[in-house]
Amino acid sequence: MSQDKELTFQEHIAELASRLKITLYTLAASTIIFMALPADLSFLHNPPVFKPLVSVLLTYIRGDILPPSVRLIAGEITTPLELYLLASLTLGVAVSLPVIFYQIYRFIDPALYPEERRMVYPFVFAFMSLFVVGAVFGYKILSPFMIWALLPFFEALQVEAIVYVMDFYTLVFTLVILCGLVFTFPVIFVLLVKFNIVGTEVLTKNRKYVYAGVFVLTALITPDGGPIADAALFLPIVILLEASIVVAKRYEKQRLKEQPAAEIKTTLVKVVKCRYCGAELQHESTFCPKCSRALI
Repeated sequence: MSQDKELTFQEHIAELASRLKITLYTLAASTIIFMALPADLSFLHNPPVFKPLVSVLLTYIRGDILPPSVRLIAGEITTPLELYLLASLTLGVAVSLPVIFYQIYRFIDPALYPEERRMVYPFVFAFMSLFVVGAVFGYKILSPFMIWALLPFFEALQVEAIVYVMDFYTLVFTLVILCGLVFTFPVIFVLLVKFNIVGTEVLTKNRKYVYAGVFVLTALITPDGGPIADAALFLPIVILLEASIVVAKRYEKQRLKEQPAAEIKTTLVKVVKCRYCGAELQHESTFCPKCSRALI
């Protein structure tokens, strides 16, 4: 559809449905491909033996994260099938992410001004980069660290380290995805400051509360890793948030320079309005001068 054409509400809904279909079809196709893609062609000579690529990737993850002293068991007869589907879906989502972000961008693109379109690309690049960095951090650092932090408890209680295979892989997949998303929070904050939705004082004046909330969030993401695992995720997030404050302040200074002095003065003065008639109140008062209703 042309970007210059004004669409009706029904046309917007139809376009949204069309882009959701493309996203779902891409996700379904990529998931099925991972389910059916063989690791090698040996099954052509021995058809009953089919080794999917997903199984090779799961074996690699196990060898990369899990110590040799820990054994994995199925627990239930349907667990291998459930893990097979879960891994295929997770890989399908990872492969489909570019298509998902592109469809989102194409849907909101007509509502953007030219200067806003130019600004989208750096933010998308930063978002994707930080998501990848966070995912790698969750896979390479946080996941092995959480397993390592739990092993001393097995030894202290003289318990053999036998873990359900679904619990292990679910933990790894969850950490990778959540770490990737958490690492993108600074980009979202800078974007909100850029559009003048929030100011940097939201973080600078409430650091202790914000960081307390961040620490609670890291504790929820790493429930089994203890305080050391929480700190391992908490520190890089704090560094990224502090860096985002520096970047966001540049946007604030730039906006203030471009604003006329009269507008700056207006934005700095808090305008209080009557909640009944909307009349502006120049000073604190008990009754509205226009509708005479009590304001308290």
